[in-house]
Amino acid sequence: MSKALSIPECPKPLAAVLGRLPSFPPSFALATALNLGLAPQLPEDVRARLAHRKFRINIRDAGVMVDFTWNGKRFAALPRQPQTDLTIAATGPDFLQLAQRQEDADTLFFSRRLSMEGDTELGLVVKNTLDALDLPVLDLGRFRRARPAGPGRTPWRG
Repeated sequence: MSKALSIPECPKPLAAVLGRLPSFPPSFALATALNLGLAPQLPEDVRARLAHRKFRINIRDAGVMVDFTWNGKRFAALPRQPQTDLTIAATGPDFLQLAQRQEDADTLFFSRRLSMEGDTELGLVVKNTLDALDLPVLDLGRFRRARPAGPGRTPWRG
């Protein structure tokens, strides 16, 4: 595995623009990613507990909020909801560190860098399920530009 890639927080001017964009496209992208990486591993009892609940991921520094649900069979994107059952909030870099397994949720939570609002029991189900599953480590390093393309070389790794 290559070295984890870190990113800085989103600059405020960019966040001001991102916060004004429609929420459905990023919600659709997140739901698709969850369906590919997470949904096949969800135990039946967790599927039942998540069914028809509304979730929000709030990327604080980018001003982006994505809403989605588990419809009983798959994750589905939602337009911005007036209220959700569970909101998980952190900065983009902190979410990335979670995905790269550089930090764990408990550390971020107790250092007040990650927050969960809403149904506490549902939040514990989500956290415990994610801790128990064998999820791939997000390795953005494989998407970095490789050496310049030449004979026998491809321009991108991965």
